[in-house]
Amino acid sequence: MSHPASSRASLGTQRRVGQRGYPPRGLHLIDVENLSGTTAPDPAQARHLRARYVLLVGIGALDQVVIASSHLALKKTGGWWPGARYLVRSAPDCADLELLDLIGRERIAERFSRVTIASGDGLFAPAAATLADTGCQVTVVSRRAGLSRRLALAAGRQVIYIDPPDARTPLAAARPSQAA
Repeated sequence: MSHPASSRASLGTQRRVGQRGYPPRGLHLIDVENLSGTTAPDPAQARHLRARYVLLVGIGALDQVVIASSHLALKKTGGWWPGARYLVRSAPDCADLELLDLIGRERIAERFSRVTIASGDGLFAPAAATLADTGCQVTVVSRRAGLSRRLALAAGRQVIYIDPPDARTPLAAARPSQAA
């Protein structure tokens, strides 16, 4: 049986491993509309996007996932990512603005060692550069055709393309294989 003091010591050691006292973990900021290539992905498209994201990017045990979209996209896709935090706004660039607000108000650089921005929008370039300057590992996940030059530059070599294997098929139209 473990002694309570030794448990506290190992927990304290674990907390010191991460950036500024937190354990190393990642934050996944997902603009579902941008990543899917449509303003209102249907539930099958959203599930396919999630499966592809998890396969290509991976989600750590301590990672947090934040999904941003318009209210219309949220209504259509429902809770397609169990355990995720959902941010909703209805206006032009609504998902971008919700995620940028979150970056600005929630001390992301202090709490996470890795931040994945799943969007190709250039609005994220300054935030990505600032996060990287504070020591966060920043990765961008995007469709090839949807990645802005500014965001690609801010991400450096840390870009993962989520396009389907047949790049001529938009992700929004791609369906998971029915083969087992």
